[in-house]
Amino acid sequence: MADMKFRYEEVLARRKGQPPLPTAVVYPLSEDALIGAINAGKAGLIAPLLVGPKEQMLRLAGKAQLDLSPHEIVPAADAEESASVAANLAGSGKARALMKGSLHTDQYMHAVLQRENGLRTGRLLSHCMLIAAPTYTHPIIVSDAAVNIAPDLDQKRDIVQNAIILGRAIGLSTPKVAVLAAVETVNSKMQATLDAAALAKMADRRQIVGGIVDGPLDLDIAVDKQAARIKGVESPLAGEANILIAPNIEAGNMMYKELTFMAGAQAAGLVMGARVPVILTSRADSPQSRLYSCALAVLFAEASSRDPSLLHPILGE
Repeated sequence: MADMKFRYEEVLARRKGQPPLPTAVVYPLSEDALIGAINAGKAGLIAPLLVGPKEQMLRLAGKAQLDLSPHEIVPAADAEESASVAANLAGSGKARALMKGSLHTDQYMHAVLQRENGLRTGRLLSHCMLIAAPTYTHPIIVSDAAVNIAPDLDQKRDIVQNAIILGRAIGLSTPKVAVLAAVETVNSKMQATLDAAALAKMADRRQIVGGIVDGPLDLDIAVDKQAARIKGVESPLAGEANILIAPNIEAGNMMYKELTFMAGAQAAGLVMGARVPVILTSRADSPQSRLYSCALAVLFAEASSRDPSLLHPILGE
């Protein structure tokens, strides 16, 4: 947990005296969602714009003993309208980030994807989870664990590129990306190994830029040098991966939930590929996890403001 705590404290220290990130919080109609947004506001990370049914929010705040008076409430009738209004706020520049409340992910993401809101770039939207496990030496980005169900090769290329962009935004000069499969060799009967090998070659040809990409690799080789030695696998990132690309949503989702619910890891989630940070947490996530996700959004927003080319990397050169 030390690294994640260090990064979070670092963000707080850097933000002293700086304006918080205006963030549209979409339909915060659960106690955890509302507390998470308010705590992030108190920490100076975000300036919450609370989008949803006003009277319901006020009743919920009263029950949770929360004071909403410092924060702007943007009325919306229901979850669907809340998502649409919030995405429009982000597209118009009034909000510089989006944060999911207690609505369903598909309602939230549908609004982000609507072209009229102006949030799309040329890349696929994909989910990245930054995880700090107490038994591992450094934080790991896991992708995609929440958005793309069974990505094809072209979609995986964008998933890898999005993860590299996030890695660089949080301070990794050259992120090391392990494209995971059940084995470390190419097997024509296992599509994940074919995709992994193709992605590694695409990085060689600068169809993916900014990081070192290798695969197929099984998880133990990616995170443990001794496992690589035992198996006789030579890889530029054996035991040193800081990005893990899952073959499908089941693998990615199970991996991060096993770490958080069974191994005491802390996690922060963002959707990448949009023009603003899109904070995506589970409805079951704690207020602390929501706070960490806000810190990650601030890190990314600051990095992309300093270097707008992060959002549009130059491929193929």
